[in-house]
Amino acid sequence: MNQELLFAKTLEEIRSLARAQGNRIESAQVEEAFRAIEITGEKLEPVYEYLRAKSIGIDEEEVAEPKLSEEDRNYLEDYLESLTHLVPLSEGEKRAFSMAAIAGEEEAKRMLLQAFLPQVADIARLYSGQGIFLEDLIGEGNLALTMGIEMLGCLEEPEEVEGMLAKMIMDAMEAAVSENTQARQADQKIADKLNHVAGLAEELAGALRRKVTVEELAEETSLTEEEIREAIRLSGNKIEQIEE
Repeated sequence: MNQELLFAKTLEEIRSLARAQGNRIESAQVEEAFRAIEITGEKLEPVYEYLRAKSIGIDEEEVAEPKLSEEDRNYLEDYLESLTHLVPLSEGEKRAFSMAAIAGEEEAKRMLLQAFLPQVADIARLYSGQGIFLEDLIGEGNLALTMGIEMLGCLEEPEEVEGMLAKMIMDAMEAAVSENTQARQADQKIADKLNHVAGLAEELAGALRRKVTVEELAEETSLTEEEIREAIRLSGNKIEQIEE
């Protein structure tokens, strides 16, 4: 694996660890992780800047609370309001239900599911502000929680339950954020391509004082006819300076 991929992988691991620790990370943890790929000292400053930009506190720094949009705030209020009828479990009750859920008791699974629903909202707030609606994050988290509850039979100790469920919830939200980011990047590439083709078409049409054909545009630019036709298709045949 090349250095760039190792760096990206290590950075993602640090972000996941920080999320699990309530959006906090110790500088010693960062140093240890990056020491393995020989990044130390001043070379770590961009890493710390990146983490702070993602609202992750370093050592004892104050963590900036992610700002929610009005839509997200309203949804969060409604979501938490829908959970107010649930009675919180004591640590003893949670342990007892965890043991029973591991043994496969359905009522225990139901009680644990309800007990962890508020935690899904807490975790979702850590992932907010990354271009995905809080409602979608909570939806993904609740789905992961439901799946995790059904998988508790693979555990041996009740103390493992909370960690397993939290990790599954966070992994689901990480995947949702990553998928959303990739989709937005793909959309941006398409938009850039359309703007490029449209700009060249407008320039050539201005010089010729008429609309241009695909063949003319390909001949006068570095674009291929295939690239131009693909751009026309993606625009819904709305590049005005190109004759259909």
